[in-house]
Amino acid sequence: MSDPLFRAPRLPSSTVEYSQDFMEQLLSVLRLYFNRLDNPGAILASTQNLDNVITTALSFSQPGVTAGTLRISLPTQVDQAAGRLKTGDVYYDTSSFVLKVAP
Repeated sequence: MSDPLFRAPRLPSSTVEYSQDFMEQLLSVLRLYFNRLDNPGAILASTQNLDNVITTALSFSQPGVTAGTLRISLPTQVDQAAGRLKTGDVYYDTSSFVLKVAP
């Protein structure tokens, strides 16, 4: 998946002749880049209905973690138990840390 805030790194300028320092620097930059591609983090989805406009979003964060002002804002099993969700609504079960669909 593409993350608009994550871009390919600027690679160091090459030297005219072989340089061990240059190769180590290049490999370090590439290693960090490939590690980020291989480990994007947890993916969470959020769906909200406001005035019959349904908005769905993906978030690359961990449950319960706040990144800046970003918070997971899904209804929970409390909302499900209280009857505030319709059939098919997605909610976050805070006891098992999974997304569920209201029956």
